[in-house]
Amino acid sequence: MIYCGVDWAESHHDVALINDAGELLAKRRIMDDVEGYKILTDLLADYGDGPDDPIPVCIETTRGLLVALLNQCGRKVYAINPMAASRYRDRHGVSRKKSDPGDALVLANILPTDMHVHRPIPADTPQARAVAVLARAQQDAQWNRQQMSNQVRSLLREYYPAALDAFATWTNPLTRLEAREILRLAPTPAKGATLTIAQLRAALARAGRSRGIEATAERIKGVLRGDYAHQPRVVEDAMGAQLLGLLRQLDAACIAADELASQAETVFREHPDSKIMLSFPGIGPQLGARILAEIGDDRTRFSDARTLKAYAGSAPITRASGKKHHVGRRMVKNDRLNHVGYTCMPLGE
Repeated sequence: MIYCGVDWAESHHDVALINDAGELLAKRRIMDDVEGYKILTDLLADYGDGPDDPIPVCIETTRGLLVALLNQCGRKVYAINPMAASRYRDRHGVSRKKSDPGDALVLANILPTDMHVHRPIPADTPQARAVAVLARAQQDAQWNRQQMSNQVRSLLREYYPAALDAFATWTNPLTRLEAREILRLAPTPAKGATLTIAQLRAALARAGRSRGIEATAERIKGVLRGDYAHQPRVVEDAMGAQLLGLLRQLDAACIAADELASQAETVFREHPDSKIMLSFPGIGPQLGARILAEIGDDRTRFSDARTLKAYAGSAPITRASGKKHHVGRRMVKNDRLNHVGYTCMPLGE
């Protein structure tokens, strides 16, 4: 049997082919382009690669065009964690030497030795991979939105506490368009104290507010005209300019999170597994899309429920040696799937 190892890099890849005895049959360095991919497929074909008996490949990444190409035709592609690959490198010598062709050979030798303890990349459908792209992008945008909101809040605490008090009754106030409209209208305490009811009503209406505008405007006006400590005027103006710059970034993050959420929900509902995900209590379209993105739709990926719990980080890990026995939290896990568990308890039960 022939095995292939690929040392992945940004601009080029080193390829090594070995047989069952570990003998090096061929090695190549290919570029990360169409010509390089063709050289690789031709090399694999020269050593018996075909649709009925594809050569397994070991690589250190799960993404990219190269992995997508190798994963075609039912080929088993094994993605090895770079930390685990470095441990395998120590088995071949103690001098700690390292080279890209040598790493490709190390990766190829993992398969005949330990292929049974490693799992190939799941054979998810293109529709499931599309859900994964959008769901992860939406989650990243949501985290970025929260990070930007925290930066705005930290800045307001330094010179504009009245604004934070004015929006304190709202949930996640700085991610709301009403708060950002008012801050753009009055980025400093001096300007906030001069806002009129008409200006506040107009800002709330521009943000899409339709109920309780009059009462909300009266409340915000009273808070902004309250007695607060102030920075020097020139410092306030400088911080106001900084606030306007952060608000532009926060606006972009909010728009991206909302648009990606809509697109992820649309693609998720078109997947046949969406009805199964939405049947669980506490799971809506966004959480369902994230779950489907991380576990995929390959029915052979998880052998039982315990492996799925370990993958999500909800199963504890045991360290036992002699008289010592410790059961603790699992640190190596899928962080995205684990994050869903904080919102949806049935996943962790």
